[in-house]
Amino acid sequence: MLDMELIRKDRDAVATALAKRLDAAEVDRALDAIQQLDRERRRLISEIDGERQRRKAEARAYAQAKRSGVEPQVTDEAGRKQVAELEAELDEVQSRLRTVMSELPNLPADDVLPGGKEANRVVKTFGEPPAIEKVRDHVELSRLLGLVDHERGVKLGGSGFWMYTGVGARLEWALVNWLIERNIEAGYDFLLPPHLLLDTAGFAAGQFPKFYDDVYHLDKQSAPRGQFLLPTAETAILGAYQDEILDPAKLPLKVFAYTPCYRREAAGSHSDERGTVRGHQFNKVEIFQFTLPEQADAALEQMVTHAESLVEGLGLHYQRSLLAAGDSSASMRKTLDIEVWMPSTGKYKEVSSVSWGGDYQARRAAIRYKEPGGKQTRFVHTLNGSALATSRLFPAILEQFQQPDGSVLVPEVLRDRLGTGRLTPADRLTPR
Repeated sequence: MLDMELIRKDRDAVATALAKRLDAAEVDRALDAIQQLDRERRRLISEIDGERQRRKAEARAYAQAKRSGVEPQVTDEAGRKQVAELEAELDEVQSRLRTVMSELPNLPADDVLPGGKEANRVVKTFGEPPAIEKVRDHVELSRLLGLVDHERGVKLGGSGFWMYTGVGARLEWALVNWLIERNIEAGYDFLLPPHLLLDTAGFAAGQFPKFYDDVYHLDKQSAPRGQFLLPTAETAILGAYQDEILDPAKLPLKVFAYTPCYRREAAGSHSDERGTVRGHQFNKVEIFQFTLPEQADAALEQMVTHAESLVEGLGLHYQRSLLAAGDSSASMRKTLDIEVWMPSTGKYKEVSSVSWGGDYQARRAAIRYKEPGGKQTRFVHTLNGSALATSRLFPAILEQFQQPDGSVLVPEVLRDRLGTGRLTPADRLTPR
């Protein structure tokens, strides 16, 4: 969440930044409510402190009178609020303040434009779209080559699910393993976290309360503390370090995880989102960094460059886009998307979002570091990025490397893993 001290000191700057992604009137109402609750919170703290000091002074005076043989004076408590009563009021105000603060998004970075998708800006392009005379889409190619069984996927899980089969399953697993190896080579430590997370992890990542209904929750009887299926490994990685003070000498801390991701968002019937492009379960490898504030800029560039190197290593044509404030995650200050070309639609699809969250998530998760020689702790900065989402790499490979005879060339870096350089209809019948 945002820094309360910043709101107190420079409300106008906060309001201007938030207006990039929210209605200005809505921002003013939220900030008015926050500042009113903050004033009430500070008033109650002052009153509680004053009452405690008064009671201590009276206790000392009472003891002194007893020692002196003087009849102690007893203060009339009628009409005075008890400390416990004031503390109960304070708890209520602080709870309301935390709720309002938790609903505010992060402040977009200075170079992030206001607006939605229409304001996104392409900042880099790699390669050229392949020249394909007769384009088949990835769904047709998957069926022709026996790579994905959409019908049985729906039979098993319902709409929005699929099942990789045969060489398709091997291609998906080859992609996951190649990405894992490349991330290890880049200096990231490998994690395999639980897929069921406590609700506290969702709040820490900034996904709750706003996007609470976008994930799959266990019923309260089965999970009285609140549990849900992770929508991205980002949530698990951040949650793993909640309430910790990190050693600044070990920052940046670079970790990554492979997980399936589970989301309630529906698979689209539009041609842009057919097949494995969007669904309720998909595989993703996620990189994450915890940094000192002064390390964040370099970390963001390093993560973007690394994610791009993975797409380039597969030989895919892509572009990099700087997202506008309204099209990026509410928890992030800045997001750069890496988008692969999909010949069947003539459009680009995101395979990685690399984002800098500043200290927004760290405040929610209480992840800090202690400056050398100092007593005070400061919040770390968090950055995350897909490296990469295979459910979109898979169709991009099929479409960009398709051949006139219906076969598909395998990216060179995956050929040893699959034992072939070309996928053909006959492969579905070839025993392995």
